[in-house]
Amino acid sequence: MLLHKITLQDFGAYQGEQQLDLRTQPGRPIVLIGGLNGCGKTTLLDAIQLVLYGPKAETSGRGNRGYIDYLEQCINRRADPSSGAAITLEFTINVEAEERHYKVIRNWYFTGAKTLKEFLTVKVDGQFSRTVTESWPDHVETILPIDVASLFFFDGERVEQLADPERAAKVIESAVQSLMGVGTVERLRSDLKGLQNRQQLSGQQQEFLDEINSLQQELDQATQVVSDSAQKLAGFTSQLDVCKKDLRTAEQDFARAGGNAFEQRKELEAERDRIDELAKATNKALVTVAEGPLPLLLLQDKLAGIKEQAKLEMEADDSSRVVGVLEERDEWIIQQLTESLPAAARTALKKKLTNDRRKRAAAADLDQKLGLPHDALMQLSALDEALANGSARARELLREAADLAEQLESADQQLGAVPEEQLIKDLMAKRQQAMDRVAVAQAQVQRGEALVAEATSRVERLSAELARTQRRRTEVEWQSEVLKRVARYSDKARHTLDKFGAELLARHIKSVEVAVLKSFNKLMRKQGLIRDIRIDTDKFTLQLTDSEGEPVDPGRLSAGERQLLAVSLLWGLAQSAGNRLPSIIDTPLGRLDSRHRQHLVDRYFPEAGRQVLLLSTDEEIDENLLGRLKPYLAHTYTLVHDDKTFTTTVEPGYWWTAGAAHVA
Repeated sequence: MLLHKITLQDFGAYQGEQQLDLRTQPGRPIVLIGGLNGCGKTTLLDAIQLVLYGPKAETSGRGNRGYIDYLEQCINRRADPSSGAAITLEFTINVEAEERHYKVIRNWYFTGAKTLKEFLTVKVDGQFSRTVTESWPDHVETILPIDVASLFFFDGERVEQLADPERAAKVIESAVQSLMGVGTVERLRSDLKGLQNRQQLSGQQQEFLDEINSLQQELDQATQVVSDSAQKLAGFTSQLDVCKKDLRTAEQDFARAGGNAFEQRKELEAERDRIDELAKATNKALVTVAEGPLPLLLLQDKLAGIKEQAKLEMEADDSSRVVGVLEERDEWIIQQLTESLPAAARTALKKKLTNDRRKRAAAADLDQKLGLPHDALMQLSALDEALANGSARARELLREAADLAEQLESADQQLGAVPEEQLIKDLMAKRQQAMDRVAVAQAQVQRGEALVAEATSRVERLSAELARTQRRRTEVEWQSEVLKRVARYSDKARHTLDKFGAELLARHIKSVEVAVLKSFNKLMRKQGLIRDIRIDTDKFTLQLTDSEGEPVDPGRLSAGERQLLAVSLLWGLAQSAGNRLPSIIDTPLGRLDSRHRQHLVDRYFPEAGRQVLLLSTDEEIDENLLGRLKPYLAHTYTLVHDDKTFTTTVEPGYWWTAGAAHVA
């Protein structure tokens, strides 16, 4: 990772836009930034951490404040709140031997509702990357894990604290795990363990096999229920047949004893009464018919004679009235034909007419005359019709009366066959009991049939479900075998990784031990103070040994020696990790004497890495030390603070160079 440029926009004491070119060159890895106390050196270090890590950044000025409150405090007091503040950091990293350029912009400002809004934008190779922007908290961990950021971004005055065994152990463990690949091995082991646990603990295949067994058990139980229910149903059916047979016997006994007639007694009585009423009505109708002209049928011969006499008398009466009229007519006709008709013809006609009158006169002359009325024949004809109708009606009523008499006799016979209730009572009770037993048996059969149907349906459902499940059994068993192989090979791989991780850790620890001891001896003016440095591979604790082989308590070292030990630890860790990350050191020479300062300037800063940012006061890197650093400087800057406006600007140069005019 190589820092290219940082731009501050109204951040902290930095008013307006302030830029620092941080690029270095081979052989010139140092960017020297000078500033008196309170001018913004630590603020610059905070800005780099803030733009990278956001809420997770371990900045010096945050304290216990919430992140939003901290951002609010970081806006320059003279800036427009609606414009807010911004930090832009540009850097490059190598990804698979290819250089990628990153530009990270973090800005925040107040909206109209006085709500602070923060925004993050990440550009990769000049193009906005939504994926990297949205996943930046995770992505930055692959570039510079926050756990090891303190190894490269640190305050020289407080670095002495790393000489404490417990703090040193945490730093060593974090560096070894994050920078040297040991953590990757451990994560791989954990991932394999997680994979193995997921195969074992997911229970997907085993649960499926358990489901098959459970379904089979349920099917066996349901099949047994079908068998049991069928046996019970057979028993119920047999019992029903016996009950039906008893009922038939009881009904036959009941029927033979006239039970059916007894049960139908009321219906028979009602039917008999109905027939009796109809018979009475028929007899009454016969009486009514007999009260009319019907008895005259007994005098049919007499009536026929009277009818004939009436006909004769009517004809005689008609003839007697016509004879006189015919005589006058005939005489008139003869008179009319006298002149035109020959005499012979007139004689014949006259004779003809005379014979006709004589014949009619003979008809009017009866031997016996009863003096019947002129319409007697009509009345007698009407009487004949009435007698015919009455006779037909009488015959119909007689037939009905005969039928009703037969029905009445049959009804009387049926009623006569009805036994007395006392005689039929016991048979009725036996039949009713038989009917009740049949009803109970039928209910049992119905319940048995329902149980058999329900159990059969369940068997069919379970069989179908089991069939569907069993079709997957081969696949599941194959998957189960695959998972067993995965677990087996995972165990082997984890065992291999255990050995590899242990060996890798031991090798890196050895490398760190050598690098830290070499760095410490290179920086110390007291040669031979520490002969050996050991790091425990389990607890990562630092063990110092003096020239006589005795352990050395870091607390017995002076403050400057402890600071050099801490710097040596960081330097050794960085060397072991390949010096691939930039180092930013705030107050690099605090608490050190001149000899130790010279050692750091000559031996550490030029070799600390490809890029080293030194944030120094004029009393740390003075004119003498500046001269010693000059061959290794890529850029120099001075942070100039205006005590009237309480703002800081960045000016090129350092004290005793172009920045001399800005010394307060």
